[in-house]
Amino acid sequence: MRAKFWRVGLLGFLVTLLLIACAQLAPQPQSIQPKATQSAAQTSTLLVAAAASLQKALQEVIPLYAQANPNQTIYYNFAASGALQQQIEQGAPADVFISAAAKQMKALQEKGLLESGTQKSLLTNQLVLIIPKQTSVALTDFKQLVRPDVKRISVGEPRSVPAGQYATEVLKNLGILEQVQSKFVLGNNVKSVLTAVETGDVDAGIVYITDAKGSDKVTIAATDDEKLHAPIVYPIAVLKASKSLGKAKEYVEFLQSDSAKAVFKKYGFGIANS
Repeated sequence: MRAKFWRVGLLGFLVTLLLIACAQLAPQPQSIQPKATQSAAQTSTLLVAAAASLQKALQEVIPLYAQANPNQTIYYNFAASGALQQQIEQGAPADVFISAAAKQMKALQEKGLLESGTQKSLLTNQLVLIIPKQTSVALTDFKQLVRPDVKRISVGEPRSVPAGQYATEVLKNLGILEQVQSKFVLGNNVKSVLTAVETGDVDAGIVYITDAKGSDKVTIAATDDEKLHAPIVYPIAVLKASKSLGKAKEYVEFLQSDSAKAVFKKYGFGIANS
């Protein structure tokens, strides 16, 4: 009996020692508030309003920018340039604006919304006629859009989507705009135009070559004659209302660096002469 009690007592003693040892070895709670406060103070953010056609390229630029600016966070607002222009005019927060056409940037400049001396030409692009990868409507020229078997053509809304503005300009200068306008299926940005062709909802569409090259669901049927429309130039500028003017200017400069240019070229953009 005594041996039994002795064993029980020894077991209890060993369990107690084990618990004490575990308590000493276990990680002790630490306050992370001071560290978090310090990090928040060091980290700054930028909001970039950019044309929808830039989405893939700019997202690939993020890690490159982060290497040189580890405490800088970039948020993007991708949409049609006209829609972004209206948002900015109505007071939506943004530090940098990248448009797919000069028209929208000029409108903001005339209203005094751009930081003086920051506007530059960043990139160039080109229009192409695309058709679904699987289609019975084979096309090789913009003029063939007048054919009766071409029933639906997707283009960007000309009033707000620069790609749509350029497309109507091309068709007008080819002398076929009035003949094909009734076939238009309007997209609210160039990405929606591309999607309409990819899914076969339309027989053809007019987009930037950068968007077409990024899709394996469409075929480039024809490339436009650049003489048929105004130059496709992407201007960039810092907005006067930015709360981080210095960082915004640095970001604009970074997008003109060799590493950023390499990404843009990868996606088919041309580099503009500022």
